[in-house]
Amino acid sequence: MATCHNDRPTMDEVVQKLQAMLDPHRVLFEPDELLVYECDAIAHHKRRPRAVAFPQTTEEVSAVVKVLSSHRVPFVARGAGTGLSGGAVAEQNGVIIELARMNRILNIDYENQLAVVEPGLINVHLSQAVAGAGYFYAPDPSSQTCCTLGGNVAENAGGPHCLKYGMTTNHILGLEVVLPNGEIVELGGGGADPIGYDLRGLFISSEGMFGIATKITVRLMRLPQAVKTMLADFVTVEAASQTVSEIIAAGILPAALEMMDNATVRAVEASVFAAGTPTDAAAVLIIELDGLEVALDHETARVVDICRANGARAVKVARNEAERARLWAGRKGAFGAMGRISPDLLIQDAVVPRSKLPQVLSEILHIAERYGLRIANVFHAGDGNLHPNINYDARDPDLRQRVKEASREIMQLCVREGGSITGEHGVGLDKVDYMPLIFSDVDLAAMARVRACFDPHGLCNPGKV
Repeated sequence: MATCHNDRPTMDEVVQKLQAMLDPHRVLFEPDELLVYECDAIAHHKRRPRAVAFPQTTEEVSAVVKVLSSHRVPFVARGAGTGLSGGAVAEQNGVIIELARMNRILNIDYENQLAVVEPGLINVHLSQAVAGAGYFYAPDPSSQTCCTLGGNVAENAGGPHCLKYGMTTNHILGLEVVLPNGEIVELGGGGADPIGYDLRGLFISSEGMFGIATKITVRLMRLPQAVKTMLADFVTVEAASQTVSEIIAAGILPAALEMMDNATVRAVEASVFAAGTPTDAAAVLIIELDGLEVALDHETARVVDICRANGARAVKVARNEAERARLWAGRKGAFGAMGRISPDLLIQDAVVPRSKLPQVLSEILHIAERYGLRIANVFHAGDGNLHPNINYDARDPDLRQRVKEASREIMQLCVREGGSITGEHGVGLDKVDYMPLIFSDVDLAAMARVRACFDPHGLCNPGKV
């Protein structure tokens, strides 16, 4: 889809119009100011925008989009920049519409168990705001302390607890959206069964290509009566993987079921996130159950028995909230722990059937050996959502190329084993070249036609998917 790039004088005029509209201090355009907006949370894809605009209301977002659309200037919405696919990176000469200042909770309706928020609200801040009343917002990406709900909508984010509670799409009731031409529309709503086409569902996970969400109506959940969290360590990845399958086969649906391999455990235990996990474990599982207190002790005992039957050396059950937080600290801090090992860290994202976990993880280790790379795995084992982490130095061209080739092999492996190229991080710039691995030319053409209905000029986050 072609994008028309204007020359420098016209872009200067556009920047001046944005400054007049938003005030000069809410438009960045100097090269040194734009450095931080060259990439998202992975430095593998860098493109400097021409400007960054900071609207604070739906009307301002609409006005900014209308100016950019009228000049055929490409644009992309951005929240906290925690994405891991290069999804919020602008085209050259494009403009980033930064939504971080639109971060309010507009309404909380406990009777109907919903809230209306702005896209720049930090994920965990919503759960913190409603916890006192006994509620929470279920999707919990590992970056939940800094990622925004607008970005979660764009990527259909998940997190450790999506195994039981579902992805972002299962918790979004309605959206206010600024379309690529600046029009403002309402998609879905607070009702359980809104009429008309499910454009809300189409918009979620569209990676910012169909428009910009400016208000989000989310579903609130009741906090579970009781929670049991345990950590089991194994001498083989195969034993840990078999445990995952047997827990699900037993009819037990954990709230979360996470795995960390040995490389991840060693990185975590050498960091401030250390949780006392044995560093000689080939793999560890973090298993969390929640529900009614009367049934949870029995279910916990069943899970412990399954772990031990599969050779777990130890199964530690958290006795209180402090111990639970410590067990989760290692998992939540895993990416940060691995990030300190090298200047750069590429966090990949793919999905495979649970039954294929042992052979896929084994082959990933072989890929790492072939390319002389360090690859660690920490992931949502319950639904087979892998996150291979590749440590490298982006300043080394040869190393960058080896990382690129290894990533492609990992994607090909996952697709070959019946999986997908992404589970929750999105496609963005990082995986756009992998789309033909799972979609035919006819499929991709159909997607392009759907996109053209919303964005006929290809201005809204071009270059992805």
